[in-house]
Amino acid sequence: MRHAVQSSAVWSRAALFGGLAVLAAVPPVVAAVRTSSARPASHQAAALSDGRPGADAPRVVEYRGLRFTVPAGWEVHDLDRDPSRCVRYDRHAVYLGRPGPQPDCPARLVGRTEAVHLQPADRARPAGHGRASRTVVHGAQLATFELPQTVDHEARFTVPEADVTITGVYGTDPAALQQVLRNTRLAAASNVGSRTSPPSAPPMPSTPPVPSAPSVPSAPSAPSAPSAPSVPDLPSVPELPSVPSAPSVAPAGLAPPPVPSVPPPPSVPSVPSELAEQDMPDGRPEQPDAAAQPLLDRRPWVRGKGFDTCTAPSLAAMKAWRPSFKVTNIYIGGAARGCAQPNLTKRWVRKVRDMGYRITPTYVGLQAPCSSRPQKFTAKNAASQGAKSAVDAARKARRLGIAKGAPIYYDMEAYKSRNPGCKAAVLRFVDNWVRRLKKTGYTPCLYSSVKSGIRDVGRADGISRPVAVWFANWDGRAKVYGDPFMPDHWWRPHRRIKQYRGGHKEKHGGVTINIDSNIVDGRVY
Repeated sequence: MRHAVQSSAVWSRAALFGGLAVLAAVPPVVAAVRTSSARPASHQAAALSDGRPGADAPRVVEYRGLRFTVPAGWEVHDLDRDPSRCVRYDRHAVYLGRPGPQPDCPARLVGRTEAVHLQPADRARPAGHGRASRTVVHGAQLATFELPQTVDHEARFTVPEADVTITGVYGTDPAALQQVLRNTRLAAASNVGSRTSPPSAPPMPSTPPVPSAPSVPSAPSAPSAPSAPSVPDLPSVPELPSVPSAPSVAPAGLAPPPVPSVPPPPSVPSVPSELAEQDMPDGRPEQPDAAAQPLLDRRPWVRGKGFDTCTAPSLAAMKAWRPSFKVTNIYIGGAARGCAQPNLTKRWVRKVRDMGYRITPTYVGLQAPCSSRPQKFTAKNAASQGAKSAVDAARKARRLGIAKGAPIYYDMEAYKSRNPGCKAAVLRFVDNWVRRLKKTGYTPCLYSSVKSGIRDVGRADGISRPVAVWFANWDGRAKVYGDPFMPDHWWRPHRRIKQYRGGHKEKHGGVTINIDSNIVDGRVY
């Protein structure tokens, strides 16, 4: 169902290593980031990558005291100059600096290849914004760095001498990424720790009479300190669920005790209202009701409009969109998650829920053997990979402060359901995902195409079924029931979410985001 944009050239290990070998014979071209004349970010990227994927030779980029070898054909993006640039993991690229508060990403990307992101290891910033990683690799160790093979195909470490955090992802084989990282070196000691590259720019001998150019790099430093993450000025909101009752009792003194008895009554009608909602036309969004919001937040399900997008938007954007939506999705991890998540932190999750949103945590792991995605499980390891994905998803949910009992949806993209061997492997994977995730204390759920994963699991016998489903059918109908590919008696009541429209841009509260549209009558956090 997803149309992830794949890199135009799929680089083999031999091609990658061969490209790096050219460095031995050809003197490296050092591109000193932020030392060229003031030009638009797109021109800067073109100057570094030559704008021709696969045609340019390997070269070296300096960033904060690190010299990073860029393989032939890779793009280079300076995020300080281009803060809206989306950090994508589905194409070969090097990203330098911190992403802006609102990256311009597609609705969602699924699938990974080798990509690297270097950014300042600012310990004062929350996790996800370049905070120093717990894993430390000193400059002298870079040449022999052993990249760990992880469930989510991702590694993150800090080089303390340069105060830089490096995030690297890989597609199927970590060896290619490891070779790239091993070609990273510390620059001259005098340059280590500087926030910009050395003022002397070797690649630009033709412009020595223009010393004013180095002064320009100071300008990009403005967007490098995005203020959006700190925009939310609602510190008091986190106490929303408990405030309605507490203030009414404490400040009341002796005289008002009978008054506090007024708030409790709404909780009594809430029981029959839940029953009445089952008879409401499916897909009808609930009307905003501030008084009822605390009651809705206590339920494991909700009804309303939702959206999902590749990277978690800024808190300011989420606040602007809140009047229009009740549910949002977050991609918490997985070997096929295609976008970086610079905004997604424990604080982000807490603040967004305090705004009144409900969340669908989703894990984008390995895909079906007959899927078009590069990251796949096999018929042989389907069971073990299903269990490993569940353990990793639970770990990542805990890091984001998502409480046990919350749903976690596994993203199983569309696959060739008519392939019996492939379908059997998917069912084994889902069976083990469900059983293992239940043991961790979370609620196992599934996202997939209604014509493949949802239909196959719904018809299957002898497997553990997910508690709730999020199905994709881009027919434009915002209704969770009445789908021709999915009987109404499956996963009801309040166990369905439908993604009824694919990637498109919408604007709410003055903020534009590329999203998929959902209608919700299902499990949420």
